[in-house]
Amino acid sequence: MNAAHLLLIACLCAGMFFSVYQRKLTLWGSVCGGILAYMLYLGSGYAGVLMMAGFFVLGTGASQWRHQLKVRMGLAETDKGRRVASQVLANAGVPAIAALIAFSLPSQREFCTVLIASAFASATSDTLSSELGNVYGRRFYHVLHWQKDVRGENGVISLEGSMAGLAGSALIAFLFGCFAGFTPLVAIVMIAGMAGNLFDSVLGATLERKHVIDNDVVNFLNTLFAALVAGALLSASDFLG
Repeated sequence: MNAAHLLLIACLCAGMFFSVYQRKLTLWGSVCGGILAYMLYLGSGYAGVLMMAGFFVLGTGASQWRHQLKVRMGLAETDKGRRVASQVLANAGVPAIAALIAFSLPSQREFCTVLIASAFASATSDTLSSELGNVYGRRFYHVLHWQKDVRGENGVISLEGSMAGLAGSALIAFLFGCFAGFTPLVAIVMIAGMAGNLFDSVLGATLERKHVIDNDVVNFLNTLFAALVAGALLSASDFLG
């Protein structure tokens, strides 16, 4: 095990400790996050770890932004948005699976890294659109029939929230581009991220409202959908040869 590898493990352990100490993650949420981050490193190198960190920082910041206002509106997350293991798995499980595929099939590493980025773009887009849309949104609409609906209800979107979601997807795409280069693949990550966010709203308006599935399942499925969209776009193009 070389020095760079040991440094990564030390940084992950420090991040886990800090997350628990600052009450951003539960103990088991932190352990789960550390394991998934290491899996991402094995499959996609530092790019995957950085994108996961980017999602975590942006998502946590958005959840705690104007927290007292959200409390007054009845829209604040429980325990100030402190993430548990199931939430970590819901948001980072698909990227970790893609990383394992890349680790097992090194020839598919570049392809899988795009899937990883797209899944995190979707998770970030979803979190920012929901958390910031609830704060800054003015008019709220049901995603399917476009009639006015209640702020914070599953499947409800706003222009302001959608713009925040676009920014979240773009930020993850930018991090991806820092490692992979600013090629058309960055656009694929952005598009897939926004598609995953939209799919999240559709699931929220249908299955989640009917209590068929919960929010963790919705989050897992929206990241999976984003990865599948990215995979379809890559297969239809020749960006990876």
